[in-house]
Amino acid sequence: MKAWPGFDANGDMPPGIHPATLAEVVAHFGSGTPQRQRAARRLEHIHALAKASGHLARFIVFGSFVTAKPAPNDVDIFLLMEDSFDVSQVPHGILAAFDHTAAQNFLGASVFWIRSAAALGGEKATIEHWQITRAGGQRGVVEVISHD
Repeated sequence: MKAWPGFDANGDMPPGIHPATLAEVVAHFGSGTPQRQRAARRLEHIHALAKASGHLARFIVFGSFVTAKPAPNDVDIFLLMEDSFDVSQVPHGILAAFDHTAAQNFLGASVFWIRSAAALGGEKATIEHWQITRAGGQRGVVEVISHD
């Protein structure tokens, strides 16, 4: 099982992109309170929808779900999609994952996405951007990786 870094004094993970499998993310962040368990189920559902598109390049989790906060507001996700991704071709059953308002209202998550070609400064810089807090500080994010 993955060894996770400790939280800082604010309850955030240290800055960096922390890779983990979906099972490791759910085991570490998706237990303890009913709200965390619900958020973990939402995360799993959205991950399945994003993978079902056939064009998922990177899946990043940020915000209160990947903190020590006992009751995260929701789950925040950034999807980096392959350049070949065409949202107009997405089957209706998974479309909500690629519509920010629908994801918020129906999936209980804030989902943001772009194609790889739109990643200003490159993928790494784009993902590192999601480490910036509202107050301007930095905290860690989690990248869901596969076993493959």
